[in-house]
Amino acid sequence: MGTSYSARTEHEFQDLSERTRFSIDQISNLNKRFKQLSNNKETLSREDLASLPDLDNNPIRLQIINAFFDKRNLGHNEVGIVQEICFEEFLMVLSHFQPTRTGTTEDNNEKLRQEKLRFLFNMHDTDGNGIITLDEYRQAVEELLSKAGTIEPETVKAIADAAMLEVASTTRGKMEPDEFYEGITFEHFLQMLKTLDIETTMHVRFLNLDTVNMRCGK
Repeated sequence: MGTSYSARTEHEFQDLSERTRFSIDQISNLNKRFKQLSNNKETLSREDLASLPDLDNNPIRLQIINAFFDKRNLGHNEVGIVQEICFEEFLMVLSHFQPTRTGTTEDNNEKLRQEKLRFLFNMHDTDGNGIITLDEYRQAVEELLSKAGTIEPETVKAIADAAMLEVASTTRGKMEPDEFYEGITFEHFLQMLKTLDIETTMHVRFLNLDTVNMRCGK
């Protein structure tokens, strides 16, 4: 029975490896981490992930937690939040933080980059309507500045408003006085971040995973 279970697990891990680009050893280690977080349950809850001490001082703690339970990131092709995820779904979210493999084609690298940027976009488009509104943008700014503890709410609001106006001028050009900027679309988002080094920006530090171990094997 032990041999059969081991073979079945290896087969499952091989399938997950092909779909997520993690090596089998990485998947095995992440599976152990998943079991620790979920207290050996088959699913991981929001409360399990929220209990991570690593996230306590992270300025985008809420967005990170929500990303793991966002249906858009789990391949459900629908908007909404689930309360629990299985290991496969946990791995799917983590795969967005994977560095690009060496030797991949330029087209494939661009596809992976857009997938990562879509993931980042979803983190801030909290209502899933396809637009990062001023309110959503302001909330993100407030969370990023909250750790400073010395910035007044009105100052935060002014910073967010000014930043959104800058985005509007960059993506829409000159606007008429009666025009209203609804918010940042994904196309605008791509334009804003076209020079972003996505590989350096996206990490999995909050899981205490060594970046060397997270790199794909060649």
